[in-house]
Amino acid sequence: MLNLERLRTLDALARHGSVSGAAEGLHITTSAVSQQMAKLEREVGQRLLAKHGRGVRLTDAGRLLAEHAARILSQVELAQAHLEAQRGQVAGELRISAFPTAARGLFPAALADLRERHPALRVRSREMEPENGIRGVVRGDLDLAVVLDWYNKPMPLPDGLVKALLLDDPADVALPAFHPLAGRDEIDLAELAEDEWITWGEGEFCHEWLMFTLRSKGVEPIVAHRAAESHTQLNLVAAGLGVCVAPLLGRDPLPGGVVTVPLRQRVRRHVFVVWRADADRRPSIRAAVRALRAAGERVGGAPTGDAPESGPGVRREGVRTAAPAS
Repeated sequence: MLNLERLRTLDALARHGSVSGAAEGLHITTSAVSQQMAKLEREVGQRLLAKHGRGVRLTDAGRLLAEHAARILSQVELAQAHLEAQRGQVAGELRISAFPTAARGLFPAALADLRERHPALRVRSREMEPENGIRGVVRGDLDLAVVLDWYNKPMPLPDGLVKALLLDDPADVALPAFHPLAGRDEIDLAELAEDEWITWGEGEFCHEWLMFTLRSKGVEPIVAHRAAESHTQLNLVAAGLGVCVAPLLGRDPLPGGVVTVPLRQRVRRHVFVVWRADADRRPSIRAAVRALRAAGERVGGAPTGDAPESGPGVRREGVRTAAPAS
């Protein structure tokens, strides 16, 4: 009889590609990972790992068993979700991530609401960039991830995920108070062609969106500074070091010396939450989605008609979008 926890360890090794990565994902020590794998090898009577440089790799038998382990664990999660749904109780542990401004703008209200309404539910949250959050949900390291895309650049999502739109987040441009355009009612992106930009890290989804959007308007961006956190960007603007895009979510309070002006293009990003389809019936998932949506409504960024399609049963590129059940 194959031990489920050892299969879970093998699955983590296959997904993370290293003993240290598996240990981090499972919240155990590297020694525990090695011990579990040694026991699993004795159970199956075959080598599952082979040395590879300073690390290890899966043998052919290891890869074969890892494929079965992934399917077995998915069925176990589905069974647990169905049992939880039958009990109708919001309990247990829920692991959730959000990109930094959503963690600041949504988590305090949403997680406090969950604690008050569902004291038997233990929520574990962390800040994580959207791409990493999606990978965490796919791997099973997270139950939910709050992610985003932009009105003109969708975020690609893998198959097997369910999503629910939380809010539309309008974005302005943030300027130093002494900027010549700071007193305008609105600004066209082309008017900022000579300005230096403060943007996100190289390769991050939001940075790639900004480069794409500026270039589509005929502006070759001058990138002066990079910062992952929006308040760092805004403080650089306050120091007169450039301009940046400033979404509403998590923006307040603005530092002194910064003025925000709407863009003529009505720039906005869509903030949504994703989870695995095989966990769709878990009451804790549905309770968390409701709490996050309520927090989004307080921010004031209600979804608009041109947001990514939402509603029960709609599918796009293998991704099902859904509203939380009552």
